[in-house]
Amino acid sequence: MFELHPDLANDTSLVIELPLSQVLLMNNVRYPWIILVPQRENILEIHHLEPDDQTTLFQELIQASNIMESIFSPDKINVGALGNMVPQLHVHVIARFKDDVAWPDPVWGHGDTIPYGPRKRERLQTQLADAFKT
Repeated sequence: MFELHPDLANDTSLVIELPLSQVLLMNNVRYPWIILVPQRENILEIHHLEPDDQTTLFQELIQASNIMESIFSPDKINVGALGNMVPQLHVHVIARFKDDVAWPDPVWGHGDTIPYGPRKRERLQTQLADAFKT
């Protein structure tokens, strides 16, 4: 049975469940940042997924990237599956701006996390969920 890694559960909130993945909103107002987590047990790497799931994940990542681009109009979309700290397969989709605090470096290790306020987080979750439904 699929279970979300505790670190992901702690740092994010659920936006929507897609056919394969949970879409999570990273609780850091510094960057528009979602994470896709394929709902499969004991999967650490993309190449560990079944071929049909690999295809579905790729389609979901394209959809997620398009949504992030549409909503935030960033200078760049960063997509990455690192898994160095959280081994469960998860893929980050981050809208980046030339004036964000980490540009042009990766977002990790740049400043403290600034959590969303509850209302702002809920509005963004709804906006993202609605975009995934269309």
